[in-house]
Amino acid sequence: MRVRPDPFLVLLLLTVGVASLVPARGAAVGVVDGAVTAAIALLFFLYGARLSTGEALGGLRNWRLHSTVLAATFVVFPLLGLTALLLPEPVLPRPLAVGVVFLCCLPSTVQSSIAFTGIARGNVPAAIVAASVSNVLGVFLTPVLAALLLATDGGVDASGFGDIALRLLVPFLAGQAARPLIGGFVARHRTRLALVDRGSILLVVYAAFSEGVVAGIWGRLTPLSLLVLLGVCVLLLAVVLAVTALGARALGFDDADRIAIVFCGSKKSLASGLPIAGVLFGGPAAALVVLPLMLFHQVQLMACAAIAARWGRRRAHLDAGAPDGAPSRA
Repeated sequence: MRVRPDPFLVLLLLTVGVASLVPARGAAVGVVDGAVTAAIALLFFLYGARLSTGEALGGLRNWRLHSTVLAATFVVFPLLGLTALLLPEPVLPRPLAVGVVFLCCLPSTVQSSIAFTGIARGNVPAAIVAASVSNVLGVFLTPVLAALLLATDGGVDASGFGDIALRLLVPFLAGQAARPLIGGFVARHRTRLALVDRGSILLVVYAAFSEGVVAGIWGRLTPLSLLVLLGVCVLLLAVVLAVTALGARALGFDDADRIAIVFCGSKKSLASGLPIAGVLFGGPAAALVVLPLMLFHQVQLMACAAIAARWGRRRAHLDAGAPDGAPSRA
């Protein structure tokens, strides 16, 4: 199966190129920083207005499935991510290792988790609820987990939670409060507002890499460190895919639920991660911190697209030959 690069990832890479060639300097830095602060607030306000927390939490009747996804997302992933900190500095620069831990603290994706579950003929309603709940909780849990895991590593300053609340939680909760008034408008203009989402994220990336370029962070990268980072991302995804698949089978979930658990429990959200990183990590090293997330995003899309297509074909073949009511095996 041929997998095309994610168009948004292409835009991100182009933004990195622009920041490398034309970084913000002097008075422009203050303008860019102010724009980033406003963009992140708007982004999380729209997240809050878009997510129906009541519907998501109301679908938690399948609590075993959702707790399994949350355990994979916020327990298994972070524990695996901590192993990146054990690699020596010459092999994997510390900001990249911190970035691996940070991406492991992020919530699951929404769109791709649901899409891959559908392609693989899994439990799509369960995937919708699991991914939505993960994103709602991620607004609160990701900063806390990152602060706890990186507090002694110079990553996240736990004393900055007031700023985190102001820039992330307050806009999100304001969006939730405004949802009865603007929820319909947001739903009707989802496509146009997606441009606001992506524009905000691109601005965050430009600011982070611009500051890193001015400070000369690229001199810290070597071909070996980039190759090691790619290997870490591939290995991390492979381990989580195996853990979720085998764990779901051991817990007695049926095939449809197991598919939802695998695809929801193995993803990390680029859309949520980049703006959160813009708040949690300051200084030139922020550009290196977000590199693992950008790389992992493409790796997870390519791998899961291939897996979903293979599982979908197998389930379609088995369903076509199975008696009515007989379960198939993914």
